[in-house]
Amino acid sequence: MTSSQGDGGASRRRQPERGARTFLISVAAELAGMHAQTLRTYDRLGLVSPERTTGGGRRYSQRDVDLLREVQRLSQDEGVNLAGIKRVIELTNQVEALQAKLAELTAEVAQLRAATAGREVAVIPKSTAVVVWQPRQQR
Repeated sequence: MTSSQGDGGASRRRQPERGARTFLISVAAELAGMHAQTLRTYDRLGLVSPERTTGGGRRYSQRDVDLLREVQRLSQDEGVNLAGIKRVIELTNQVEALQAKLAELTAEVAQLRAATAGREVAVIPKSTAVVVWQPRQQR
């Protein structure tokens, strides 16, 4: 799904990836079974924001087309309004980001375990005590 990094948002502005297959708005609209104006509206609302060329033209990836189909399904089959769909997309993006972070941390833990295999590791607790600092009075 299309997202802003870090904010969990539904939209982002990005440049087309080199070598990635993209579609003009007319082709993406046909693939998704919608009118091109609907795609422009979804872009304006931040539901599905495609890549942009340096000239500002929209270029839809296969992922964008799949997301357009999902937006249509949620709207027509499930009766979800556009604000609800935007929230679903945002939450899905957050879940995907958290899953990626979990995979990264899991790999890091495995790497640390492998590095410490056969060694004794001492865990030193960090102090969480609050200490009030008072400067010494000069005499």
